[in-house]
Amino acid sequence: MKEAIYGLTGSFIFKAAVRFLKNKTPLAQEEYKKLDGTYKAKAFTVSGYTSLIVLQTFLNELESACESGRTKKEFMDTMNGFLLRNGYEGINPFHADVIFRTNIQTAYNAGHYKSMTDPAVKKLRPYWKYVTAGDNKVRQSHAVMDGRIYPADDPVWDIWYPPNGFRCRCSVISLSKRQVEESGMPVSKGLPYDGGYKYPDKGFSNNPAKDAYKPDMSGVNEGLKKAFNSRKQRKSHKGI
Repeated sequence: MKEAIYGLTGSFIFKAAVRFLKNKTPLAQEEYKKLDGTYKAKAFTVSGYTSLIVLQTFLNELESACESGRTKKEFMDTMNGFLLRNGYEGINPFHADVIFRTNIQTAYNAGHYKSMTDPAVKKLRPYWKYVTAGDNKVRQSHAVMDGRIYPADDPVWDIWYPPNGFRCRCSVISLSKRQVEESGMPVSKGLPYDGGYKYPDKGFSNNPAKDAYKPDMSGVNEGLKKAFNSRKQRKSHKGI
């Protein structure tokens, strides 16, 4: 039996997660860095590679892993075969883990977000709870959110919706009003505070799963805007 991929298995295709990956557009890292945080949610990059063909191949392999339940090792082996055949240096296990875990986890959480924000589901389960992996590898900055419950529409989820850093394993679960009452846990308000307000890791203080996507392109040159939109349109026309 194949290894489960962070909540996805070969027998269950999380369609919303796959669509999330399919809607991404590859960009070289220098272009990616110039984008607003919310705009980055629709872009894809890999450190060390600038070729759009290579970046698209990375993205295609992540989509395939999400659809078929392929493992991180299978992803790494396939990508390294492609890279070496085309004269590029392969990725090591650590780099593969960062790419695979962060992107698959983001896609999974995006799909979960879409499910939890369905009006019927949200009416029955109007509270969300932040959950860490609960082991000694959890970052202290993420641990401050562990177990905290907020209303599903609280603005905190615009900032603290996982993944909240590279290789983050945190997740969010929905709760009914009765479950919250029975837990005895208070409903939180505002950002977590521990000698100061706590935020996710640098570059992760936004919610890429939100459907209402209104990128702020102020300060981004017109050439980059056109390049991004042109690549996105080409993907759409090809049915990618």
